[in-house]
Amino acid sequence: MKQPESFTLSTEEGEAILARLSIYAPSRSDCEILMQVMRWYFWLIFALQEAKLSLRRLRTILFGKSPSPQEVPESEAPATPIETPEPTAAEAEVARVDAVAGGEADSQNSPEAVSPKAKGGHPAGTGRLGADADVGAERIECRHEELAPGQRCPVCGQGTLYELPPGVEIRVDGHALLSALRYELQKLRCSACGQIFTAPLPREAGAEKYSPRARAVLMVSRYYLGLPFYRVAGYQAMLGVPVPDSTQWDQIEKVGDCCYVVFEYLESVAAQGELIYQDDTTVRILSLFKENQQLRAQAAAQGLSRAKERTGMFTTALGPVKK
Repeated sequence: MKQPESFTLSTEEGEAILARLSIYAPSRSDCEILMQVMRWYFWLIFALQEAKLSLRRLRTILFGKSPSPQEVPESEAPATPIETPEPTAAEAEVARVDAVAGGEADSQNSPEAVSPKAKGGHPAGTGRLGADADVGAERIECRHEELAPGQRCPVCGQGTLYELPPGVEIRVDGHALLSALRYELQKLRCSACGQIFTAPLPREAGAEKYSPRARAVLMVSRYYLGLPFYRVAGYQAMLGVPVPDSTQWDQIEKVGDCCYVVFEYLESVAAQGELIYQDDTTVRILSLFKENQQLRAQAAAQGLSRAKERTGMFTTALGPVKK
């Protein structure tokens, strides 16, 4: 909607128009002024609905900019400060509301508030990683409820809306390592024969209680994150989906059984290697500590500085290399 042309109407002229309207004798000029007032009213309602205007900007649009006070040279400045009258309670309240509303709207519409410069050269709102880094995020399309491509612009009424690349907002949520779905199956029973009819499970529920994804999560939490079974069990119990440590081991063992095929294939590939490398890494085996102490005591009793048997603890790894 186009902004109407500005016009000035004094209080006396307004009172005269109201007096002529009271006796149903408006002139042509009175009708034009009233039409202009109506245009301003509709434009003001439209502007308040479509944009965020502060009281300061609205006052500037309606009454124009107030004249800026001219600076008085220091030589012409009065020796004693001029006492200004204290504002009334109504004037103070209007000034307070104007300052608050104008400050909020101007801070939202200012370039510094819209696109603040972040330190370090990163764009504002992206953090250390951009939205493209969340490749595993679930994608949900959000569309306008009242607008669509090809429609007329609701602001200017002249242009046509066309689609741009979508904006991206990331929301990060949290849940347990294992989450559960509870299916409540309806049961019906015949009053005559006692036959019970149970509603079937949906197809996506599957036949097993633990899905392959749940078993993979347990495997990763234990052998990649290094979480003990009892700690995962306590965490799951705290979140209302308890999974005992023995159950975790049973499910992980099923994943290990699936890896035997891969292991056997790697074993056949390693058998064709021409070079074998070995690596001994020290390790602490608690069950051998007592045995080594006995061997050292026997060697000391025989007057030997060290035991004849081997007491070292190592983990030996063999790695074939195929040329």
